[in-house]
Amino acid sequence: MGNRLTQIATRTGDDGSTGLTDGSRVPKTHARVAAMGDVDELNSHLGVLLAEPLPEAVRELLVVIQHELFNLGGELSWPGGSLLKDEAVLRLDQALEQFNAELPRLQEFILPAGTRSSSLAHVARTVARRAERSVLVLAALEPVNQAPRLFLNRLSDLLFVLARVLNRANLDGLGGDDVYWRSERLARSAATD
Repeated sequence: MGNRLTQIATRTGDDGSTGLTDGSRVPKTHARVAAMGDVDELNSHLGVLLAEPLPEAVRELLVVIQHELFNLGGELSWPGGSLLKDEAVLRLDQALEQFNAELPRLQEFILPAGTRSSSLAHVARTVARRAERSVLVLAALEPVNQAPRLFLNRLSDLLFVLARVLNRANLDGLGGDDVYWRSERLARSAATD
């Protein structure tokens, strides 16, 4: 993985380019840089979520995910390199199964609302979807390993499930359940019950 950062303000990007791990430079508008930025933003949102009161199992999982996202970002900055392992995707699959098993079936679409931690998980979920799209744009232009694409797809699903878990954990006293979209179909169904 090349050199570690020893200086932040290098001024080498003043010309609108940025350096990659292999020593090459690309424009800051390059699809690779956009994907790296979206993954970095996602990791930052998880950092904000981690500043909230969370169930310990959720906290431990999010810390592991932050490290995996750093690996993913490193892989994106290294054309042809590989840092994110298949085990990272498997870990997300297992967490999805575990946390989803504890939840009741959805009755309708839910709103990204409830507790603060749940809402922050929903924001991270939408950024994960954007990061996935950015990686797919890059993959249409250059080779990208499968693990980053799968990881971001599973992570967005997991963050949706964790948002539901966090509403039920109700650690700030403002949640307790999913916030359902008030659809006509649901209203008709409730009226006939």
